[in-house]
Amino acid sequence: MPVSGNVREILRKVGLSAYEVDTYIALLEGGQMTALEISREASVPYSKVYEVLNALKEKGWVKSSEKRPFKYHPVSPTEAMALTKLKFEDKYQSWERTIAEVLQPLYERQALVERADLLLLHGQQAVLAKLEEVLKKAAKEIMIAAPEFARPIMASAEPLLGIIKKAVTIKLMVAGKAEDWLFLKKFSSVNELRIRDHMFGGGVIADGKEAMLFLGEDKPSLVIWSNHVGLVGFAREYFQFLWDSSAKA
Repeated sequence: MPVSGNVREILRKVGLSAYEVDTYIALLEGGQMTALEISREASVPYSKVYEVLNALKEKGWVKSSEKRPFKYHPVSPTEAMALTKLKFEDKYQSWERTIAEVLQPLYERQALVERADLLLLHGQQAVLAKLEEVLKKAAKEIMIAAPEFARPIMASAEPLLGIIKKAVTIKLMVAGKAEDWLFLKKFSSVNELRIRDHMFGGGVIADGKEAMLFLGEDKPSLVIWSNHVGLVGFAREYFQFLWDSSAKA
């Protein structure tokens, strides 16, 4: 049965050269052979055949007899692949240690680097884009805590609330006077609405997996997005604490 180009390509990807692939396949097809026979069957120049065979022995794909004239035979393909896999894993672990020891400290030394699980959002456009992304992804529950400074934002938030899936439960908590938030009655997508006297900052928590936090008194001075398990969990517990102590609107 001829060996397909796809199989040959896989053998190349696991570390065999073109000559090594041809030699190994020739041994599989012809059985035990001398170097001269291999050179002829695999079309490998005789000047290179020993170099190729020694490389295959080192990589664990070929073995040879102990006495002259040396005869070579193939190692089982599954055994050779298992050995190759172990060697790759050992290499990967070594590379991983080197990267962690040398490059990770350089990364952590940069104070301005934004981690994948914590982003500082700068500018209204960046904040709204991230908020839209969070609301779109939500599948079960959205918790919104809106301080007084967020009232103008909420007043124009109908398009954003409209992108939330119908199956999602929305809990909305606001701060200030109830009459200042009457416009929220038009948001039929809000399942529950509660109000409290004051709130330092606010935020949005989606499915308990990611959160956007707005910190400040009269305006948001800091906006953070995070999907860090600990931080989102703390934000959700704090929201629930405030929710439980807030009045139903």
